[in-house]
Amino acid sequence: MSSRPARYAVVGNPIAHSLSPRIHGIFAQQTGEQLHYERLLVAVDEFAPALDEFFRDGGAGLNITVPCKFAAARWVDELDSRAATAGAVNTIVVLHDAANGALKYRGYNTDGDGLVNDLQRNLSLQLSGKRLLVLGAGGAVSGVLAPLAEQTPAVLVIANRTPAKAAALVERLVTDFPALAIRSAPLTNVSGEFDLVINGTSAGLDNATPDIRGELVAGALCYDMVYGGQTAFCRWALTQGAAGAVDGLGMLVEQAALAFALWHDKVPDTKPVLALLRNDG
Repeated sequence: MSSRPARYAVVGNPIAHSLSPRIHGIFAQQTGEQLHYERLLVAVDEFAPALDEFFRDGGAGLNITVPCKFAAARWVDELDSRAATAGAVNTIVVLHDAANGALKYRGYNTDGDGLVNDLQRNLSLQLSGKRLLVLGAGGAVSGVLAPLAEQTPAVLVIANRTPAKAAALVERLVTDFPALAIRSAPLTNVSGEFDLVINGTSAGLDNATPDIRGELVAGALCYDMVYGGQTAFCRWALTQGAAGAVDGLGMLVEQAALAFALWHDKVPDTKPVLALLRNDG
């Protein structure tokens, strides 16, 4: 009798829109893995009990999306370096302790490397020496800042509706990257010229645009971490003279590939998956 496929899921709220089950299903076909991948709608105040139940029932791994990434970092037993820097987790891996047979849970954050991979591999944008503006300071943004900083941009500005949150991220970041020009700003009062503007605010989830001036995106590549084709931010940016506007589908596929490799020790090919999803859209 064949064994039941390993169970994986993506956890968040909302979650019905998530393409993660399809992406991981295609990765499994590529690599010959047998798995069952589902969506789990979980309220933030029910997050820990839901994870306890999932793994108690034999769950093999989880992806975490908004608004649960900070809660996931508190739930796991240990963090990898990316997740520790971000304070946020998007992937949970089950560890088996051979000494006592116990299970432990390690949190990873593949968001930032997924974003950088999409920008550099799929969009052919090298980030070294570029002027970057990142909008937002939540769990999604906290996970991408260190990988972006590692690419040695000329300027990295983090802007948020609550300036103190952006300032707190900058304070953590400059400790690791003291030689870089990193600063924070209120969302409604950002200044400067930028090559790349990344929208990581929650406005995209509501099909809205962040409250910034149009001249900030003129001539820049605008990248919305929300996916769904021409998002509200993408459409608005193009009307303001942006050089281009891209949604976050490539980031979703690239970060998923990194999570898949953590679980299965197999690296899937992202390009045909991204092409297929773009064609479907």
